Parts: sequence; C-alpha cells; structure tokens
Amino acid sequence: MVLQHSDRMDSLFSPQTSWVSGPIIVGAGPSGLAVAASLREQGVPFTMLERADCIASLWQNRTYDRLKLHLPKQFCELPRMPFPEHYPEYPTRRQFIDYLEDYAAKFDINPLFGHTVLSARYDETSGLWRVRASSAAGAEIEYIGSWLVVATGENAESVVPDIPGLDGFGGEVTHVADYKSGEAYRGKKVIVVGCGNSGMEVSLDLCDHGARPAMVVRDAVHVLPREVLGKSTFELAVLLMAWLPLWLVDKILVLLAWLVLGNLAKLGIRRPTTGPLELKNTTGRTPVLDYGALARIRSGEITVVPGVTRFGKGFAELADGRVISLDAVVLATGYRSNVPQWLQGNDFFNKDGYPKTAFPNGWKGESGLYAVGFTRRGLSGASADAVRAAKDLGRVWKEDTKPTKKSTACHRKCISVIF
Repeated sequence: MVLQHSDRMDSLFSPQTSWVSGPIIVGAGPSGLAVAASLREQGVPFTMLERADCIASLWQNRTYDRLKLHLPKQFCELPRMPFPEHYPEYPTRRQFIDYLEDYAAKFDINPLFGHTVLSARYDETSGLWRVRASSAAGAEIEYIGSWLVVATGENAESVVPDIPGLDGFGGEVTHVADYKSGEAYRGKKVIVVGCGNSGMEVSLDLCDHGARPAMVVRDAVHVLPREVLGKSTFELAVLLMAWLPLWLVDKILVLLAWLVLGNLAKLGIRRPTTGPLELKNTTGRTPVLDYGALARIRSGEITVVPGVTRFGKGFAELADGRVISLDAVVLATGYRSNVPQWLQGNDFFNKDGYPKTAFPNGWKGESGLYAVGFTRRGLSGASADAVRAAKDLGRVWKEDTKPTKKSTACHRKCISVIF
C-alpha cells in the first residue's frame, strides 16, 4: 500500500516519488505472495513491485504445457492456505496458477504490475531504502521505505550457455522458458541441452509428439524414481531425515534408485560420488525425479549424448567426436537470480545472487533487508523463509510505528535529509 500524499507530503515528494509505510516487496511470484499474505494477516502495509503483467510470471509465461509439480502438493502449498482437496497429488501447471491467483485474491494482494526495478540501495544518511523502478508507461518512480524484501527468486533470468557456433546453427534455437509443446517439433531431430528435471521432461514430451530427441548429459547427475512402492521419494526422504543422519539417508536413496531404476551407467548417465541430498544442500543441484524418460532412453526413443563442443549449420559436434545432424535445439540450461543486476552497495548476496548465509538463516540481512525464495529448497523452503521474514517485519513495523514523540521526530528528520 502506498500512502496517499497529504498537503505536507506534497511539498516534500515529487510526483515521481512514493513513500511506503511498510516493506517494499520486489517480485510477485510464490515467494513474494507468501510474504505478502503473512504480512496482511498482521496488518502490515506493503508495496509489491512486479515487472511482468501478472503474478507468478514464470509459471504463467515461461513453463511448458505438460508441467506438473514435481513434489506432492503438501510440500508446495503456501502459508495459511492448503491446496483444494480435489487437486491431485501432483497438481498441473494450470491448477497451480489457479491456486496462486486464489491465494492473491484471498489475501488481497495487488501488485503494481509492469514495474521493473532498476536499482535498490540503502541510504545510510536517512536510514531508508530507495528503490528506482520503471513503469510500463515509461515513467520512472522512486519508492522509499524502511524495509526491502527481495523476492525475485532463483529463476529470474534464463541461462543461455555460450556454445561455439550456436549463432550460426541456422535452425530453431529455443530456451526451455519459451518451449510449450513438442507438437511443433513433430518428425524433427532435436537436441536437448541439459539433463535436469526440465531436460528430461522436455525430452519425454518431444517423444510423445513424434520428435526424435537427443539429450545432452555432460555431467554426473542423480536420477531418482518419483515414487517407491506408491510413496513419494521426496516424502520418504523427509521421513528418514527425521530419524537418520543425512549421509545415511543419501545411501538409502541411492540404493533404492539402483534397485528401482537399475544401473544407469549403461545408459550413459553417471551418478555423482556425493549423495543427492548433500549435493542439493551444497550446490543447489536438484536430483532428477523420473517418471517416464528413462524408459524412453532404454527403448532408444531418447538418445543420450555427451557434451556439445560446437554447433554448425544444421549439426552438432559432440565431445566424443561424433557429428549429428539436427533440425532444432532446446536449451534446458536453467535459470539464475538477477539480484546482482539491481541491488546496489550490499554484500548480503554473493556474486551469483544468493544470500551468503546458508538456509535456514539466509532470510535476513542488515538495515531492513530481507530475502525470500533463495533457499534452493523449492516452495517449502520459500514458505518457511516467508513466515520468518513476515513475523520479524511485523514486530519491527509495530515498534517503528508506535505513536511516540521520539519516532515522529525521527521520521521527519529522515524525510528532511532525503529532500
């Protein structure tokens, strides 16, 4: 919520400046929504800035049609609102978007859409955050407030690798963010660069639509069955972690994967020496949950190939020296944080745009800075951070807005310093 300008404020603020009485939240994805809902329940006002024209723009605009949540729904719900009971265990992309829209409506969350944050910096002199944003209409507005919540998440920007010759490939090159369905690739030879969950699922989708995919598996990767004996592998891991040390749970998961999926080295897929949970905790690399792609690899419908050394017109040269002809390239090469592009003069985040302090203590920085959605633990980690951040914000906001003479004098001094 942006405060209406009083006559006194009009003399201090230009039309291009807005004072925010509560936190400024950057990002209207699931992380931002979770913080906003938790703040709303405490009566804390906020302003939410979102560069897209909708909430959860990654899910609405940059996901493929067949996508479903990879984890059971109970691990993906946002604070204070479970999924509808009639939803399946793994909700579809559309169902998840509907859930988020209902969530925003329930908690009266109304982001300022089309507001791209250009910069955010903490003003040491005034003790306030100054966030410069460009609106969809082209106007530049500066939002000023005591607290900043960075909720742009881990997937703000597509990662496009610099592979020699890709510009001269000549055929269609698409990042998975722009991939919708394999229907457009029917009958074509397609190379999928990347073997994470997206790479595996896109390869499977291409098969289902009559394309001929080759999937690049350059590095070792953990592939786990999505379910074991009808039980979610993730849920099983959570239960085991309550009783056993992480290293032992990792050994159990690898053994189960070997029993259910077999020796994947024969398919050209090597397992890392580090266990799946430890690898996730230390590097953020998520294990792949298989629900069909491995069967297509075994049948030969998906070809596993090593890394690509270079592209040429209509072909790719592989790391083992082979050359394969191609019609199209799909880059399942992931996403990254964009925080370093706009957050200035702050060392809370590292150069890759993640908090330097590991989960569960990476949600709060100094000078009223908060971070939500950078846990590398999916929606459950984001929700946990959102609840912590909102609880802390509620406490400091109530203290800051106590009607005392001292706080009023400080508030006027801060504003006079800025203007």
